[in-house]
Amino acid sequence: MKRLVSIFLIVVGLLCFSKSVFAEEKLQPDPAVPLAAEQVLPVQPRAAAPAPAPLKIDTGDTAWMIVATAFVMLMTIPGLALFYGSLAKKKDALNTMAMSFVTYCIVSFLWVAYGYTLAFNGDIGGFIGEASKLFLSGVGVNSISDLAKTIPEYIFVVFQLTFAAITVALASGSYIERMKFSAWVLFTILWMTFVYVPIAHWVWGGGFLAKLGALDFAGGTVVHINAGFAGLVGALLLGRRREATLIPNNLTLTVIGAGLLWFGWFGFNAGSAGAANGIAGAAFINTNTAAAIAAVAWMFTEWVHHKKPTILGLASGAVAGLVAITPAAGFVNISGAIIIGILAGVVPYFAVAMIKPRLGYDDALDAFGIHGVAGTLGAILTGVFADPSINEAGKGLLYGNAGQLITQLIAVGVTITYTSVVTFIIFIVIKAIAGLRVDTEEEINGLDESQHGEKAYNIN
Repeated sequence: MKRLVSIFLIVVGLLCFSKSVFAEEKLQPDPAVPLAAEQVLPVQPRAAAPAPAPLKIDTGDTAWMIVATAFVMLMTIPGLALFYGSLAKKKDALNTMAMSFVTYCIVSFLWVAYGYTLAFNGDIGGFIGEASKLFLSGVGVNSISDLAKTIPEYIFVVFQLTFAAITVALASGSYIERMKFSAWVLFTILWMTFVYVPIAHWVWGGGFLAKLGALDFAGGTVVHINAGFAGLVGALLLGRRREATLIPNNLTLTVIGAGLLWFGWFGFNAGSAGAANGIAGAAFINTNTAAAIAAVAWMFTEWVHHKKPTILGLASGAVAGLVAITPAAGFVNISGAIIIGILAGVVPYFAVAMIKPRLGYDDALDAFGIHGVAGTLGAILTGVFADPSINEAGKGLLYGNAGQLITQLIAVGVTITYTSVVTFIIFIVIKAIAGLRVDTEEEINGLDESQHGEKAYNIN
């Protein structure tokens, strides 16, 4: 733990030093953002003019984006914390919730320190942003980003912050009930820095995947494939729990957590339009439709395969539908959303119910089975169903652009490869610094007491 504290203090010191250096540099205007970078956050069309109109804050867009940002924050605390925490064993419930809570806190600091500038400020070789906005240097109340042209840059910063936080937290579902809390804290710092930030830049910040034309409206590659495959790699390296059976401590809270995630997802997807416009409306209805259909599809699939429809299956199906529609939400029509929802209720079910048991990996809460699998499915299907009448930035296979499907496959492959390799390296580094797993006795007694000295339920 002393090494962990020392490392954290060193990181903070280096960041403060970097801020003092960059604060003295004269800020250069951001380079023009290519069209592909604007696919994620489309703005209302403007009339042609001899010279580009100056960027102007729109109060309606700003109001919506403040609300959407709050929705996405709610997805991590309490949404994901409740959803994951209630699925863990009673003796591990608090530790599981703490993983989401501490991640939101840590990422909130790191994002304003350096995450935002490296992801969304300029572009260096297509791989990373510029460091001129460390600690939001040069960002003021009237600043506007080229990536969100009608809202204050502060709002854009926080909106993207909430995405970074929940992406890291999602991976914890694969690691619960055996990972040291100190190891998780180190993972949060390293993984956000070396995995999330670069991929966010590649897809959303004007990086090489954006220039290639990859479509990801709200996070199929950046969030769900990213977190899902990180979950799989970490689960393999951590090894199986002594008691790997899923024993939820409170399925009532699971339903509440799933409902909060669904609610927050409207901000997640519709907010990714970056404005209060028709594309936000399309993303909103597509999100709800795909989630509802996936929940029912999962329920009936489980009913046939397992002989009983479970409430956990309904909740899991809804989340799978939300994941799968995320990259497509602002690109597809309602028919596309329905098909994506049906497939999201069936394919991830078999990944969880059949593939995982056969391969034997301990993805405790199915972060890979749901987010990795459904995220991959949704990202690929975006290249099939993207309808230019919904969003002119996207045109898929069914509308005469077979190349878009190829681009989506490339983006998926790049994300899976990079995430898997760097996550593996991060786990090896953490193992050397602090160790990965609690010891056997601590695992048997539960991580609530061994890691935090607390109990979730003080009931005789």
